[in-house]
Amino acid sequence: MAKIKKGDLVEVISGAREDRGGDRGKQGRVIEVIGETNRVLVEGVNYVTKHIRVGQSQRGSKTGGLETHEAPIHISNVAVVDPKTKKPTRVGSKIKTVEKNGVKKQVRVRIAKKSGEEL
Repeated sequence: MAKIKKGDLVEVISGAREDRGGDRGKQGRVIEVIGETNRVLVEGVNYVTKHIRVGQSQRGSKTGGLETHEAPIHISNVAVVDPKTKKPTRVGSKIKTVEKNGVKKQVRVRIAKKSGEEL
């Protein structure tokens, strides 16, 4: 079971502090999880400048130049944010019984280790 999933609110827990130009302490939603390289794309974190070749679109307008967008960050450098305390926490799981259409079913749910809240 994956610890971090798309849509989770995460906080950067390593690197340079924000006052020194880094991203540590910033929070954002996970846009994408790249499983092969163990990296995540987090909204508003790890911005890079990319040079795009100048070209023309179908209507004749110029495209290209400098673009900034998020770059992937290693999954070990982020932690899921606890929904209760709004601070980073570890992720665990527990089995919960759910009743749907009169049928009881056991499902595994992710929980925040600090507060026990469901994620």
